[in-house]
Amino acid sequence: MFKKKADKFSLYLVDFAEHLDKTVDFFVNFKVKDTDTLREFANTIKQYESEADDKVHQVIKDLNQAFITPIEREDIMQLTMNLDDIIDGMEEFSAMMDIYQIVSSDDFMDRFTDNILKCSKEILASMHLIANNGLKDVEQHAIKIKEYESNCDDLYRKSLKNLFQTEKDSIKVIQYKEIYETLEEIADYCQDVASTLQSIIMKNA
Repeated sequence: MFKKKADKFSLYLVDFAEHLDKTVDFFVNFKVKDTDTLREFANTIKQYESEADDKVHQVIKDLNQAFITPIEREDIMQLTMNLDDIIDGMEEFSAMMDIYQIVSSDDFMDRFTDNILKCSKEILASMHLIANNGLKDVEQHAIKIKEYESNCDDLYRKSLKNLFQTEKDSIKVIQYKEIYETLEEIADYCQDVASTLQSIIMKNA
C-alpha cells in the first residue's frame, strides 16, 4: 500500500504530530506564576494554534492537487482535522484561563494534562509508523490513546464531584466546571485521532 519512500502527505502528518507534541509539551510544562506569565502562556498557545491552521491550509491545498495519496485523501484530511482540533482545544483552555485570571493549576488539571501529553506521544509514534510503512503496528498506540482518554473521563467525573462538594463560590464553580469540560474535550479529540487511525487500519487490512 505504501511506497518505500515516505510521501509528502505522510511527512505532513509527522510534521503536524511533531507540532502537536511541541504544543502539548509547552502546554503541560510551562509554569504560570502570575498574570504576566499567564498572558505569555495564552499568547504562545495562540501562536501554536495559528501555525497549526497554516499547516491545515497547506494539506488542503496539496490534497486538491494530488493524483495519488498513500491512504485515502479523506483519511488524510480527517487525521489533519483531528490533530488541529486538539490544538484548538488547548488554545480554548489557555484563553479561558487568561479570561478568568486563574494563575495556577490544581491536581485535577495536572492529571488531565498528563494524560493528554501521553496521548500526544502515542499520536506522534503512530504518524511515524504510517510514514515508515508500519500501519500494522499503529493499533497498539490507538488503544493506548483510548485508555488515556478513559482516564480523563474518570477524572472529569471526580473533578466535578469534588468541585460541587468543596467550592462555595458559585462563580468559581462555573469557571472550573468549564475548565474541566474543556480538558475532557481535548482528551476526546485525542480519542478521535485513535478512532480515525483504527478506521484506516481496517480499510487497509
